[in-house]
Amino acid sequence: MIPYLIALLVAVAVTGLVLLAAQLVPAEPELLRRLQTLPGGEGPAALERRRRQARSERLQQLLSALGSKIQGAPAGGQSSVERLLLGAGYVGPTAVPIYYGVKLAATIGIGALFFLFSPTIASALDLPRTLILVIGIWGAALGWVAPTFIVASRANRRKKDILRALPDALDLLVVCVEAGLGLNQAMQRVAEEISIISPALGEQLGLVNLEIRAGTPRDDALRNLANRTDLDDLRSLTAVLIQTERFGTSVAQALRIHADTLRTKRRQRVEEASAKTAIKMLFPLVFCIFPALFLVILGPGVLQALKVLGDM
Repeated sequence: MIPYLIALLVAVAVTGLVLLAAQLVPAEPELLRRLQTLPGGEGPAALERRRRQARSERLQQLLSALGSKIQGAPAGGQSSVERLLLGAGYVGPTAVPIYYGVKLAATIGIGALFFLFSPTIASALDLPRTLILVIGIWGAALGWVAPTFIVASRANRRKKDILRALPDALDLLVVCVEAGLGLNQAMQRVAEEISIISPALGEQLGLVNLEIRAGTPRDDALRNLANRTDLDDLRSLTAVLIQTERFGTSVAQALRIHADTLRTKRRQRVEEASAKTAIKMLFPLVFCIFPALFLVILGPGVLQALKVLGDM
């Protein structure tokens, strides 16, 4: 039963790879070759760039088609998967289907690879054949879970990047507002300047400006910023800006106070991380460095003592 199951999974994987390769092959290679030979046509670099873009679009379409089969009907509101993808920077309308398509493709591909190579490993290590099925199942589970961990890791890196650059962005915002710019123009200016050190924060501030230009109220645009980033510091910042606009208080003064608070919090985070360094260094010292030191220091004495005891 197990060999038939292995053959079926390998056949499904090979068929999927063939279909994927057929989707990625350029549709009109002869036309591209003729365009390359024209005197006023595009150069080889531009044509190669167009080929790569076409392959990427076909791959995205294929993954989106696979993911839409298992995604199901979209539920009302924002799901946890959508929030995770927004936090990682995937804001396209096909982000969720592509995410599910990648999970399905990784599950089938890694599971098939485990089934394909596990007989060789089992025969080389003299393992039972029933272990092949267990290895294949674990490989498929790894393929299903791995994209989630990768996206979550990217989201955490983006959050840390935004938190690190947020006090500097607030300082720039205070300077722009005190120089006479309106809040929208100041946010646009800060988005352009802060993109040098934090592209993620600059992108988010730019999206706020685009939403306001499209007709979204400023309160809703700021709330959308807090929902996209899912950071408490940005939620408090948006609350400060909304309350300031609602009650007519000074925007510059409120931003200055909030910037001082965020700078203090950033310094506290650094001090906390430095205080944890001693505890984190304890485990490498105990398990990696101390045994080597004991071996080098006490080893010759132990060998000498064993030699003396052996002579006695």
